[in-house]
Amino acid sequence: MELRFQLQDIEAAAGQFWEQFPLRTVYAFHGDMGAGKTTFIHALCAVKGVTDTVGSPTFSIINEYRYDGGRIFHIDLYRLKDEEEAIRTGVEDVLYSGDICLVEWPDRAPGIFPPDTVELRVEVINPETRKITA
Repeated sequence: MELRFQLQDIEAAAGQFWEQFPLRTVYAFHGDMGAGKTTFIHALCAVKGVTDTVGSPTFSIINEYRYDGGRIFHIDLYRLKDEEEAIRTGVEDVLYSGDICLVEWPDRAPGIFPPDTVELRVEVINPETRKITA
């Protein structure tokens, strides 16, 4: 899967993303700082109908949002040192909950992810264009 989109069309791209993976629950977003991981996750939540304020979980590690289909967990592992710390903070439990999990910086604890995790790369093409590949 490859999605290439202008930032002004990010919600349309998020809708296409959900169509590509209708039954998957865990998504690992790789990409450089500032690539747009959090921004795309905000759009994914908006398309699912999340009405809560979607914020970056950099300090809380895990944010939980509700939508008509259940729960979405937005997880940011940037501040964690390793898998052991991720397990202590409850990340592993959330990943295996069956709820949708959108994870930034998954490389901080790669060994705790379910085998069917969708691995994604977010790249900056230019200031207004992003590419997401799986």
